[in-house]
Amino acid sequence: MKIIFAGTPAFASVALDALLKSPHQIVAVYTQPDRKAGRGLKLTQSSVKALALENHLPVYQPSSLKNEDDALKNLNADVMVVAAYGLLLPSSVLSIPRYGCVNIHPSLLPRWRGAAPIQRTIFAGDGVSGVTIMQMDEGLDTGPILLQRDGVLDENETSASLHDKLAKMGATTLLETLDLLEKGKAEPHAQNNQLATYANKISKEEALIDWEQPAIELEWEVRAFNPWPIAYTNWQEQHLRIWFAKAINTDQQLEPRTIVHASQDGVDIATGKGILRLLQVQLPGGKVLPIADFYNARREELKEGDKLI
Repeated sequence: MKIIFAGTPAFASVALDALLKSPHQIVAVYTQPDRKAGRGLKLTQSSVKALALENHLPVYQPSSLKNEDDALKNLNADVMVVAAYGLLLPSSVLSIPRYGCVNIHPSLLPRWRGAAPIQRTIFAGDGVSGVTIMQMDEGLDTGPILLQRDGVLDENETSASLHDKLAKMGATTLLETLDLLEKGKAEPHAQNNQLATYANKISKEEALIDWEQPAIELEWEVRAFNPWPIAYTNWQEQHLRIWFAKAINTDQQLEPRTIVHASQDGVDIATGKGILRLLQVQLPGGKVLPIADFYNARREELKEGDKLI
């Protein structure tokens, strides 16, 4: 099949790499314009662009697809594959390729439509996630489902690990879907809108730990916000970023945010229900530390009964 690929970040580049290793022909790659990034704010190309150029593919970077109809029609593609592209597809574009536009979405639609499905999956404590290959329509992740694959989340799953897992699953499921489309065996079915949930964009403000919440929900939050924006609390008049923590389901009567116990095994903090054991933390300007190293350096300041701000 002749394919137009539209994607931008690392998640999308995994699918592009799979297509490059398949019998399909990629006739064009669309990705977002280069952005300034890093401390030096250097103009940086996307992961998809880097891979496309490495494989001598034609790359297009319009800031909008509103005026791209003619260019897309001239490519005479069978299908447009979209993965974390970051730009809206006008309704006129959806029907240009022979098989329309298909999207790789990292959730089991209709659960977690929207901007941050991976983070919201973990934040909600979901035990299962997966990918959906969807026929795109004019709505936000509302199109018919072509194929889905699922998997159980690991006990310590973070957004970083789930991202990588679903990127690989999405690439494999995409190839299965393209094969079905080519053979005329695809069976799209409508989503049940009554079961839809929305994955709102993650904000830095959400990352501040609310110690009144149950410990298990705080563990989900810590894992959901790893690697960004990283959950944090205030300790010794500075932000303490929490990269990894585990909930301990135990009865305790202390006020939430109280240090229950501190040792090389963990720093235990009282919550609205249970204890959250901090296991990997970071102070401003410092390295991410295993809790044993943090405790050894700060044991005199980690006093039982003290409260985090």
